[in-house]
Amino acid sequence: MKYGLLTERQVEIIRYRKQGMTQQEIADIIHTSKANVCTIEKAAMENIQRAKETLDFLYTLDATRLCELKKGEDLLDAVKKIYQCAEELNIKVRYDTIELINRVKNIFPERFNGRFIRDDVVVYLNPEGEVYFS
Repeated sequence: MKYGLLTERQVEIIRYRKQGMTQQEIADIIHTSKANVCTIEKAAMENIQRAKETLDFLYTLDATRLCELKKGEDLLDAVKKIYQCAEELNIKVRYDTIELINRVKNIFPERFNGRFIRDDVVVYLNPEGEVYFS
């Protein structure tokens, strides 16, 4: 059985990894090599990333490019920028400051180092006040 873009084996390995198991422990359980587990996990993560990128594209189709958060910018200043740009469009953002910070950090944890932005992030806003990032 397939789970969207993931095979049954990929789902199994991702579930084990989410439980904190090492690739070697998983290999022992499913009777394969660590290298095979690594290959399957990598393919699964690539499929997940492609799915995220597709959803990002879909969500931003009816949204306006609001602003860009720049590398090195403090996340608290970035959130203020989002609110300010949204206000200029007369659109109320659906999230309070804490929710917005958590949303952006959960979507792209690799793009942040503590409170600072590690890589540029483009912010989109739809007419209902929903915020998307790419």
